Amino acid sequence: MMRITDTVKHLIIINVIFFAASYFLHVNLMQKLALFFPLNPDFGFWQFVTHMFMHGGIAHIIFNMYALWAFGSPLEALWGRNKFLIFYFAAGLGAAFIYTLVNYLQFNHIYDQLIGFGLNDTNIQEILTSGKYPTALENILSPAKLGEFYQIYHTPAVGASGAIYGILVAFAFKYPNVELMLIFLPIPIKAKYFIPIIVGLDLFSGLTGFSIFGAFGGSNIAHFAHVGGALVGYLLMLYFQRNQFRRWN
Repeated sequence: MMRITDTVKHLIIINVIFFAASYFLHVNLMQKLALFFPLNPDFGFWQFVTHMFMHGGIAHIIFNMYALWAFGSPLEALWGRNKFLIFYFAAGLGAAFIYTLVNYLQFNHIYDQLIGFGLNDTNIQEILTSGKYPTALENILSPAKLGEFYQIYHTPAVGASGAIYGILVAFAFKYPNVELMLIFLPIPIKAKYFIPIIVGLDLFSGLTGFSIFGAFGGSNIAHFAHVGGALVGYLLMLYFQRNQFRRWN
């Protein structure tokens, strides 16, 4: 079993401290540190970083911190602290930007439909504030789409999952033949196959709205943050393989 490396240990400690402060001490950190939609008045640019240290529940932080230890420690041992931190935060930031971009495109698409229906900015803001809308809107948009419009505006993203997915991709690059298993599918699968399957399931859920992990409490998963982290991790690994981290050695 891989021992925990120093940087991974410190990241886990910081995450646990933030979680304990918000969950057990009832300190309202979510409103300031979770990643809100850019048009929401609670949004701040610092949230692209700080949301990585916030988690929505005990199961959420346990899963992420376990993955950070299991997959991050071998990478830090291989790369060293600086390379690992650069990769970790680049994947996390990239995931946050891609997630926000997808939300912005979805939000604007629904917004344009509402404007086309004859609503103005004031009417739309009333819908976003109250969550109520004229039933006539269901002639152009389903209740599910209107609910999505409201949720995008109000629901913040939290968790290190985007960075973790970047770490997973890097692990598959460096240790492709290590065998891994899903909890609900206890069959050993090599990392080079396992990680693309996991990312593919997230992409499917993000595109269709059907959560594969819904039965395991995954209805509020930010699938495009996962896919974004994996994509950034993949691009970084391609770059790093070509340059072999020469600038960092």
